[in-house]
Amino acid sequence: MATSGTTDFNMEFTEIAEEAWERAGREMRSGYDLRTARRSMNLMTIEWQNRGINLWTVDEGTVNLIAGTGQYALPADTIDLLEQVIRTDAGNINTQTDLTITRISVSTYASIPNKLTQGRPIQVWIERLVAAPQINVWPVPDNNNYVFKYYRLRRIEDAGSGVQTADMNFRFLPCLVAGLAYHIAMKVPELAPRVEMLKAEYEAQFVLAAGEDREKTPLRFVPAVNRV
Repeated sequence: MATSGTTDFNMEFTEIAEEAWERAGREMRSGYDLRTARRSMNLMTIEWQNRGINLWTVDEGTVNLIAGTGQYALPADTIDLLEQVIRTDAGNINTQTDLTITRISVSTYASIPNKLTQGRPIQVWIERLVAAPQINVWPVPDNNNYVFKYYRLRRIEDAGSGVQTADMNFRFLPCLVAGLAYHIAMKVPELAPRVEMLKAEYEAQFVLAAGEDREKTPLRFVPAVNRV
């Protein structure tokens, strides 16, 4: 028997909401039911970001540093930075080099006596502001040859209109539907008897999805040299 030959199954937001309402124990009947599901989905995806790293939201970016300027804005949807380096001679295949820049706390940055000292940046304090995070590098760049290269964790996009799909890896769709059903049931008094069951299913699905959404890197052993 022939198979479909396709592997691109996805769900529009309306389908996600319908499935969640049905699992919660009721059909989706009105525009308000769709709106309250959208609101719950947005709150739930924020909760996921508080639980840890979602690998599909990791991307990279650069900031061209300017001589004499120590503070730079990051994209507004940035949650946090995972890794960062200072790149010199960017684009030169012979001399391009990524150099370490150490992340420091606000207290360490505040204790730097002269924040206007210029040189190659070796430390960065990341201000996680409400509007948009920003970086403060020290020393302040002494030329325009430095690029701040970073890998960041961005926000999951909001639930859009009914015909848009969710901003997430397909492996999280079962978790998304299960979690949305649980959050819907918490808001509807007649569905209260199903809340504990729906919560248990949601947590089980999250563990499965989060377990797969991780880096699968091999264990690396580094030999000790010159050890007596």
